[in-house]
Amino acid sequence: MFASLFVSGVVAAELRTPGDASLLLPEEAESVAHAVPKRIQEFAAGRLCARRALAEFGVTDFPVRMARDRQPLWPELLVGSIAHTTGLCAAVVAERTRVLALGVDTEVAGAAKADLWPTICDPAERAWLDTLQPAERAAAVTLIFSAKEAFYKCQYPLAGEWLNFHDLRVTPLDWGASQGAFDVMPTRSIALSKHAAASVRGSYRFHEGFVSAGVCLPAQPAASARLNP
Repeated sequence: MFASLFVSGVVAAELRTPGDASLLLPEEAESVAHAVPKRIQEFAAGRLCARRALAEFGVTDFPVRMARDRQPLWPELLVGSIAHTTGLCAAVVAERTRVLALGVDTEVAGAAKADLWPTICDPAERAWLDTLQPAERAAAVTLIFSAKEAFYKCQYPLAGEWLNFHDLRVTPLDWGASQGAFDVMPTRSIALSKHAAASVRGSYRFHEGFVSAGVCLPAQPAASARLNP
């Protein structure tokens, strides 16, 4: 399901059960040595998905370490992203020659509480919410949240910039459909504009009680070596 949120060439793996800490590689386990059990399970699920996706490119037993800023450290010739929420974890990976960066996020649909809506949504997004039926609004806010998270994960490895929710504006293009597209537009100048178009189009899907979002920046054509499995 998650690969369908992206361009061709992106590989995905997902897990519906808690992660097994015993399956972490030693270098991965070091990153959560002092974490609480729930965090260790989430981390283990994400790393298992990541290594399953990496295996599709012939990369096996590669420890996906965590950097100081908590970002996953991928093999040099690959880019990736990890997402997890209650009951679902996923990782997506692509060759750097095809994809400049990508971000994935998944949330329990409708889980965004009303008192958080002003924090997540800017005035234009809240005005759009007011046009919807009250029963639709929690799911719509969750989509906006997930889209912003996916965009953030996509831009951060390139730009290294922390963004707030109100730094971005999401416009769903196919509201009412179980799957569709959205546009993400920065509301201020952001560092990503030095690397790629700051405004991007992403994809979303409502499925099995979740909403998942993907944002991808295709690489510019270049004569560079491809990964040899």
